[in-house]
Parts: sequence; C-alpha cells; structure tokens
Amino acid sequence: MTKVSVCIPTFNRVNLLPFAIESVLNQTYQDFELIICDDGSKDDTPQLISQYTDNRIKYVRHPENIGKSNNMRSGFDAASGEYFIKFDDDDRLTPDFLSRTVAILDHNSNIDFVGTDHWIIDINNQRDTEKTQENSRNWGRASLPAGIVDNLLEVVFVKQSFQVGATLFHRHILQQVGYMQPNWQNCEDNDLFVRLALAGRKGYYLPELLMEYRVHAEQHSSGRAIRYFSDKIKYLESYKFESELEKIRQQRLNETKLLLGLRLVEQGETQKGRELILAGKSFSTTKALTGLGLSLLPVGLRGKAFEVVRKVKG
Repeated sequence: MTKVSVCIPTFNRVNLLPFAIESVLNQTYQDFELIICDDGSKDDTPQLISQYTDNRIKYVRHPENIGKSNNMRSGFDAASGEYFIKFDDDDRLTPDFLSRTVAILDHNSNIDFVGTDHWIIDINNQRDTEKTQENSRNWGRASLPAGIVDNLLEVVFVKQSFQVGATLFHRHILQQVGYMQPNWQNCEDNDLFVRLALAGRKGYYLPELLMEYRVHAEQHSSGRAIRYFSDKIKYLESYKFESELEKIRQQRLNETKLLLGLRLVEQGETQKGRELILAGKSFSTTKALTGLGLSLLPVGLRGKAFEVVRKVKG
C-alpha cells in the first residue's frame, strides 16, 4: 500500500499548478501517490499534466465544473494511501512536510491527524516573514503548544488554528466522518475539523513552518463574498454547542447574516437583504441601521453610497 496520498484539486491554475506539483515530487519522503483532480479547467491544465511521466501521478479530470468540495471528494475517493493530505493548487509543501508529519503518525497510534504552521508567500514564491508571524498570531498557532491538542473543539472552531492544507490525516478517519461535505464552495475545511473534534478524534500540532500558503489578488474578488457568506451561514447552522462556544457560534452567525444582508442590499436584492440584516442586527445595531437606511436608496446609487460608508469607517 502507498503510504501517503497527496491530493491537489485544481481549476484554471495552469500558471501556478506546476509549483504545487513540484513541491510534492521534491519531498524528502517519497512513498506517496499524487492525485490531481481537475474541476473542468478550460486552460492548458490537461496538456501540463501530460508532460509529467512519474507513474505516481493520477489525473482525475471532470469534463465540466462540479464544484469545489465535490472535486475534492473525487480526489479523496481516488486515494489509496494510509495517510492523506489535500492542499490547494496555488500553495506548496516544503520539502520536509511529509517526512516530519509521517514520522509523528507512524510513532503515535492514538493520533488521528497532525497539523503544522505555514509560511505566507506571494505570487512570486517569495516568503514574507512578517506576514507569516502575523498570520500565526492571528490564528492562534503562535501560542499553541506542540503535541496533542487538549481543547481541540475550541482550537478548531474558535481559533481555527488548523489549516487543512497543512495537515496530514489518517485516511480511514476521514472516511469515517465523510470527508468534505458535498456541494460546498466555502468553509468545507472548517466544517471538517469541527466534525473531527465532535467525533472525539485526536489532533497533534507541530509548530514548524512546513507548508507555503500563497496570498494573491485572485483570492479576494468581490464576487466571492456573497457565496462565501452564504456557505458560512450553512456551516454555522450545522452545529449547536454548549456554554461559551454556543455564544460564540451565535455571535458569528449573526455577524455573517448581517454581512450577507449588507452585500445583498448593495447588489439590489433588497427584501432578502433586509431580512438578513434584521436577523443579524444584534451583532451591530449601527451597521444594521446604516444598511437599512441605504436600502431605501435607488439601486443605482447604492454602490457608491456603500463605498462612501466604507471609507468613513476606515
């Protein structure tokens, strides 16, 4: 049996995909298969893959776009390794990622997955030390001790310290929880970690920078916001917790409803937007009242009005 299945879902990233592929082929640990699942790319991705002769590479191509999490699931279904990792087509693994994480799982039978810290890189593959340190602080990894995580649900839900692309899993554990939810475009990774925590699984944190997460303009297009907030509501409504965690869940749910409502009002979906603003108004009465006020403007004027408000708010 192959020890590790590495999956790279891809869609129209022929310019960045080679860096991701090479980062796997250049691992110091070589007992792996590499599964590239292509969500109906319209660029030269098939031609790129045809240039690779390594027989450990499997190419799963969908003739049409089937959606982000569905594409990930197809890569997972094609996997045969004892361990599994999925990372995105614009990111990279450092050469020692597999050797360091495999060693921990091999020597600790009670650990179900091991996550690491990661670098922030730019479009030119340059590491940014300052942004990397800031990112580690913001997501709670700078203060997360090495070893088995005791309060896993708090770490993966509240702090969201684990990044799925920097985590190696026992594949059979992912099979037990169903891996990614079907038909999701966003928050599928957060959802997976929460389900693992609720199932009582054990996560280990390795505080080493063993993956590279790329930050670039393509990730922040305005058109993604409405779908993202919609999926985040679906994710947050999937659970109910106890005590303080439930308060945090409700607060985040109200915030997300408010933000989605504001976006919808700006786009002209007035009635639905107002309903969501009212549902999330407890997060920020000021924002809610501002959004409701702007919803009274003609649709053609709302874009400029929202931009003015954003500039005033800083």
